[in-house]
This record gives sequence, C-alpha cells and structure tokens, in this order.
Amino acid sequence: MAKTFALAVTFSDAPSIYHASEKIRDAGFTKWDVLTPYPVHGLDGAMGITRSRLPWFTLIGGVTGFTTGNLLTWFMGEYSYPLLLGGKPFWSAIFPFPVHYELTILFAAFGTLGGMFLLNQLPRHNHPIFNHPNFKQFSDNKFCLYIQSDDPKFDYARTRKLLQDIGGTELTEVADEA
Repeated sequence: MAKTFALAVTFSDAPSIYHASEKIRDAGFTKWDVLTPYPVHGLDGAMGITRSRLPWFTLIGGVTGFTTGNLLTWFMGEYSYPLLLGGKPFWSAIFPFPVHYELTILFAAFGTLGGMFLLNQLPRHNHPIFNHPNFKQFSDNKFCLYIQSDDPKFDYARTRKLLQDIGGTELTEVADEA
C-alpha cells in the first residue's frame, strides 16, 4: 500500500487560495505548498516565504571568479611569462580587466546554477504531487494547496478538518508511489 504524501485541497479562484494560505501559515505548518496556473500577487507573503539564499551563491561565485582572474593574471605576469617593456610593471589591475570581468560573470553563473541545484534539491525527475488526479488542471484553471504528511504539525484527522474548513472544493489524499 502506498504511503500518504500529502493532503491536498482544490480552489477555483486566486483570492480563496490567498486567504487559505494565510490560514495554513498561521496554523504553523512548515511543509506545504501552493500550485497556481499563474502568479498570484502577494502569495509568497501570505505563505510566509522569506527571501531566497540564492544571491549568496551568486555573490560567492562572483567573488571567486574575480579573485581567480586576479591571481591568474598576476601569476602569469610575475612568474610564468614576465615581460619587461619600457619600465612598465609586470602586472597591473588595468590591462587584464576583461579577464577579471569574464571570470566574475562565469563563476557567478556557475554559483547560481549550483545554488539552484542545491536549494531546489535537484535533480528530481518526479514529485509525488504529480500523482494528484487533477494535477494538469493546476496549470490551467484550478488552484491547489497541499500539506505534506512529514510536516511536524501534521495529524491526519486535524489536518483534514482544517483543510475542509478553509473553503476548498475538493479534498484529496495524494499517495507517494516511490
């Protein structure tokens, strides 16, 4: 028998899912999500979602790239291939600017990509919510709110009652068929 992944409730409009999200957030649940066919303004605030940590990955990647560019050009100018031309220094921060710039951008992009893989727990080719019988409608004309069964506050009977009370039209148990 398949284990229960979540309890899901369906809504037909954006204001309903917005207010339901506030109620679930206020109830103290932490492992839950909302599926919508289009972006709903302010929904992230109603869900209690904070800023992403992804910019830190980008910053660390960019600083690493800039430092790598400086060390690379300095080492080549001072040790690998020193050229004494007209009394100019072996290394300057001005002439290798394109190298610094390009490595900063490249490493920042790698940091962003790596951060997204870590924070989004990728690669994950299948998610249990895909087992919801009406999943395709959530990208067309319906809204869904689901609470995962591994949430610390999840109690099947109380969670089911809460989801019935917040005004959804259809309550569904989603199985995890891993």
